[in-house]
Amino acid sequence: MKFVLALTALFTTSLLLTAADVTYVPHDKIAGVLAKGGTVVTQPDLLVQGSHRDKAGQVEVHDKETDVIYMVDGEATFVTGGTMVDGKSSRPGQWLGKDIQGGTTHHLTKGDVMWVPAGVPHWFPEIPAPLSYLLVKVLQ
Repeated sequence: MKFVLALTALFTTSLLLTAADVTYVPHDKIAGVLAKGGTVVTQPDLLVQGSHRDKAGQVEVHDKETDVIYMVDGEATFVTGGTMVDGKSSRPGQWLGKDIQGGTTHHLTKGDVMWVPAGVPHWFPEIPAPLSYLLVKVLQ
């Protein structure tokens, strides 16, 4: 219940901060970015991106970005927390690594939402079949 309330508060805050610039994105553009990846909305305090994956990625840590992932299709193993292994800065405030030690494993499927606060390592180590998700990046 706390998670749902936190997610609602996060989305409400994001909407209030961007209410002056209303953006409509038609379903065909959403379908396109879910198939190929790409940015849907860009605001000073947030980004909305469509992502499509068919293989595992690298461990990520964002110093000043909170990620909210909404699974549109597919399934994956997703690991959060713990300690990043062999982390290297990829650009200011962004880190990539090879593994996570001591993290929590989640099995994500269509309709699931995952909220990853800034500074928390996260990773898609297993993707058994292609998946699509919307990613909201709340910028601090």
